[in-house]
Amino acid sequence: MKEEILRYLIENKNTFISGEKISKKLNISRVAVWKYITALKEEGFVIDSVPNKGYMLVNNPIELHPLEIKKSLSTDFIGNNVYYFDSLDSTSKKAKEYYEENGAVVISEEQTQGKGRLGRAWCSPKYKGLWFSIVLTPKIEPQYAPKISHIAAAAVIKSLTEIGFKDVKCKWPNDILIKDKKVCGILTELSAELNMINYIIIGIGINVNLDKEDIPDDLKDKAFSLKLASGEEVNRKSLLVHILNNLEPLYKDFEDNMDIKSSLEICRKHSAVIGKEVYIINKGVSEKVEVMDIDSEGELIIKDCHGEIKSIISGEVSVRGLNGYI
Repeated sequence: MKEEILRYLIENKNTFISGEKISKKLNISRVAVWKYITALKEEGFVIDSVPNKGYMLVNNPIELHPLEIKKSLSTDFIGNNVYYFDSLDSTSKKAKEYYEENGAVVISEEQTQGKGRLGRAWCSPKYKGLWFSIVLTPKIEPQYAPKISHIAAAAVIKSLTEIGFKDVKCKWPNDILIKDKKVCGILTELSAELNMINYIIIGIGINVNLDKEDIPDDLKDKAFSLKLASGEEVNRKSLLVHILNNLEPLYKDFEDNMDIKSSLEICRKHSAVIGKEVYIINKGVSEKVEVMDIDSEGELIIKDCHGEIKSIISGEVSVRGLNGYI
């Protein structure tokens, strides 16, 4: 019942709602309403109480509260269920518990065992970033699953540009960069049988409001944050809502029509590697190549040192720039 009162206050934020109106809506006594309001105040919610006016929610202390997020979404299914945690070892690990809930979103204020590609550790300090995972249950064959990485990358790129960031680039296909430093990593995990997908977990980690001291010394030349890039704090809820709202139509195009054209156009336009010489690292072997394009299947087209044109499948290699991270 406390959550129902909170939901009602959030829906009418900055507007006074009388205790009588709340009690009638929820079929409880006005004394019960007062007790629940008191409990919410003790949890840190700032609620004005004025005689003959009622109650008004002034401030929600949890920036990423599920009710706040769901209220702001324009999606059909992504974010219908949002699970919020103060701390988790990994949002992707937790998301697997909700594998039957298509579009479920798991958010944590910190990850104690966050992972990137190839099992690398991911620094996820508390209240500073967006650390979240999305559950998808597409009706597609497993070989098409790698395309989901491009869709997720496109959604993040589109969202960052919409909120005003410049020089946003995609380092094929999992890393999003600003000023050639990583601000976001995307990790897609698959559970499948021979010819069907059980579920896909998209794990997204974004360095939103990290300060310089939050970034490990060995990553300062590679990692960045949106706050360091812009010089000011970024609203995490607004960015998350942008990403979820942008992800759904791109994903629907793919699931319904096997079409990732829109996603690839975004990734190509913001590519950090097309037209550059890079090192392709595959199973510890490094090869210098020139990146030509990303093809219609999302594969990286390269020209090797012998002039031979090849395609690289998402996930089988790491890409490194000749003079550093990119």
